[in-house]
Amino acid sequence: MGHPDNTYALVADIGGTNTRVALAHGRQIVDGTIKRYSNADFHGLEAVLQTYIADQGGVDPMAACVAVAGPVHDGTATMTNLDWTIDKDTLYRATKAEKVAILNDLQAQGHALGYIDPGNIRNILAGPEPAPNAARLVVGVGTGFNAAPVFDLAAGRVVPPSECGHANLPIRNEMELRLCQFVSTAHGFPAVEDVLSGRGLERAYAFLGQEAGDPRERSSQDIVAACNDGSDERSVAAARLFTRILGTVCGNLSLIQLPFGGVSLVGGMARAMAPHLIEFGFGDAFRDKGRFAGFMSNFSVDVIEDDYAALTGSAAHLAAMTDG
Repeated sequence: MGHPDNTYALVADIGGTNTRVALAHGRQIVDGTIKRYSNADFHGLEAVLQTYIADQGGVDPMAACVAVAGPVHDGTATMTNLDWTIDKDTLYRATKAEKVAILNDLQAQGHALGYIDPGNIRNILAGPEPAPNAARLVVGVGTGFNAAPVFDLAAGRVVPPSECGHANLPIRNEMELRLCQFVSTAHGFPAVEDVLSGRGLERAYAFLGQEAGDPRERSSQDIVAACNDGSDERSVAAARLFTRILGTVCGNLSLIQLPFGGVSLVGGMARAMAPHLIEFGFGDAFRDKGRFAGFMSNFSVDVIEDDYAALTGSAAHLAAMTDG
């Protein structure tokens, strides 16, 4: 397998367990170039990228961008569950590219908006036709939770970094107060992602068991499967609780950021829950803002069902850097 030198960009999406790597031409991922590597098989990102380059016949990329599941500060990424050094020097060494970039994975998802196949977008709440370059909001619900605004400015797209999943979980009623007390951590308060994540759904299920005096545990995958086939009432109740809190949090964030261009939910839990969001009360909770309830109809909500959107976003970010 051979590729022309200095023609393609190399893009990667680094999770806690796996790293996905691909080649991109402009803002498009090159068909057949996506490969997945188990992080446990490598001592660092440099080894992963060098292996990928060799697998692609020694391709010489002109640029490289990686999306990282963790905060990025001053060009260096920190990952919660992976002891790797991820910085620009690592990318330069591994790829020999002329231009490199590092994004938080949610930032990469934000850069992907507008470049996703419409067939991979599921509408949840309709809204008015947005004005050109209206602000958008991308919300990641998966292993953790995060959200960031997406601004299309004259100088290009800006997706500011964020760690809002660690903000306090909102409380609206006595039951949610008891849930907060149930999921409180050693840090002294429950964060948003303590409920709005895969493990958070499991905690909601365990909380309902405590409330019923019948404690049981269930994995998030099994809870979602039970919602799909209706085989377990407690799973459905946990998913409803999860969904309503998700609607509340997304509504709060929408009032903060005013995303007249729409709200996009991304991540594994968002995709898994997408068929149930309306039925389980997402829309009602999203718009439950008192005298601003009508105003909330300005914001559409959809779910991005493209598992490779972070790769597309990394490619789009590099293309914008090149265009600039």
